[in-house]
Amino acid sequence: MLSLKNKSVIISGGSKGIGKAIAFTFAKAGANVVICSRKKDNLEAAVAEAESKGFYIDAVECNTSDSKSINKVVDFTIHKFSTVDILVNNAAANPYYGPILNSEDSHWDKIYDVNVKGYFNFVKACSEVMINQKSGKIINVASIAAKTPLEGLGVYNISKASVVMLTKVLAKELGSKNIQVNTLAPGLIKTDFSKALWENEETYNQIVKTIPKGKMGVPEDVAGMALYLASSASDFITGSLFTVDGGLTT
Repeated sequence: MLSLKNKSVIISGGSKGIGKAIAFTFAKAGANVVICSRKKDNLEAAVAEAESKGFYIDAVECNTSDSKSINKVVDFTIHKFSTVDILVNNAAANPYYGPILNSEDSHWDKIYDVNVKGYFNFVKACSEVMINQKSGKIINVASIAAKTPLEGLGVYNISKASVVMLTKVLAKELGSKNIQVNTLAPGLIKTDFSKALWENEETYNQIVKTIPKGKMGVPEDVAGMALYLASSASDFITGSLFTVDGGLTT
């Protein structure tokens, strides 16, 4: 039930961290994987690492705040694999850290263009082929920031809460088309995005005291849940939020 053999997948923000772990996990499960992100060097490094592990993934440069760039990725995938079966919206931006009342319009615009509108535009670009084939899986990666406000990340928190509602709206509207839409909410995961929290031993030790599991997660912890949501094992699940945080927000 967890096989993704011959399924075609697009993963935004797929060159590093959680996105890369999901890409590798899906490729191991038999999927045809297309990753995208802004930086060509990171994409090439991810492709090379995948090949060193014995499997192949495709990579396309993409700015997810630009709908034309998104359409290019979807067109590439359909041209090569005839369809898009699974979409993982994972790309995220956070150009501002600090009190929300000090945030500027440019911070809101950048965060929402990538974290919310980018997700919607990717779904929109994939929707026609998914509706026509009467099947599809969409996984929107949010954060525990959607459930509880993380200090200094006010605008980011709000954007991730918006992702949860976007998922619910899409699940309602696409359910009759046999398209499942769900949200993943990772907690504190060891990635470059969270490096400031774990590279200092003292800071790390303070953080893990708040996590019932007693450690931060790794990207593969999130990838396992993503595999479940992408597979036939989750066919009757849609509009739901799945938290992967070691019990932090329990």
